[in-house]
Amino acid sequence: MPPREFLGYHGESMTIDRDRLRSEVERVHRRYALEVVEALGFCPWAKAAREAGRVRLLVSFDTTPDLPSALLFMDEIEADAGAEVSLIAYPLLPLDRLPFAHFVAELRAADAARKPVGETELAMADFHPNVAADTSDPERLVPFVRSAPDPTIQLVRIAALNGVRLSETRGTSFVDPAELSFEQLLQAQSAPPLSARVARANLRTVEALGLPSVLAVLADIARDRHTSYAALGVPPAVWSPHGAHQ
Repeated sequence: MPPREFLGYHGESMTIDRDRLRSEVERVHRRYALEVVEALGFCPWAKAAREAGRVRLLVSFDTTPDLPSALLFMDEIEADAGAEVSLIAYPLLPLDRLPFAHFVAELRAADAARKPVGETELAMADFHPNVAADTSDPERLVPFVRSAPDPTIQLVRIAALNGVRLSETRGTSFVDPAELSFEQLLQAQSAPPLSARVARANLRTVEALGLPSVLAVLADIARDRHTSYAALGVPPAVWSPHGAHQ
């Protein structure tokens, strides 16, 4: 595919080879997945999902928040039965953390509005590079754990997420809930919320390794991202990684 001209962050024209940029986005996000999410155990099921071929990364070249475009990506993801965890990365979107979170909230509402109540297929979360680490509480650390190299939307198939929750009673990564006994279902329902347990485990990991060590890995990935993107003509991001100016 030939290079395409985009309007930059301030209305300037920029020509970028989409195929080369997509390749760099995939490479940098792979570093984040392997060196941070998997290596530090931030998501206990990430490696199993990746090795099983259940993870998808899509790249949007939108330079403005575009709900119809994002909904089309969601349709593509929903149609792919093998995609249990999907990511939509936005390397050209000039939105800092809070505006991006608002965009994702609007997308969540737009998706829910077009479907019958209770039939939403994908759980949605916003990831953004500009997040300072708050280690005062497990839940407050969650946004930092989600500091992907680019503003990114994570979409997890709800059926798969329910299977992960119930699978903890069997010690596996993914199970069919219908295979579980009534006693196992009760055990799963009485346990603390999965998200709370993961958040506590992630805080323990950061405290054990030391925040500077985690920040060093993230900073190296951020430098890689900015250098490789700049070589392709992508202007500097409007945000600083990891809450550098917060």
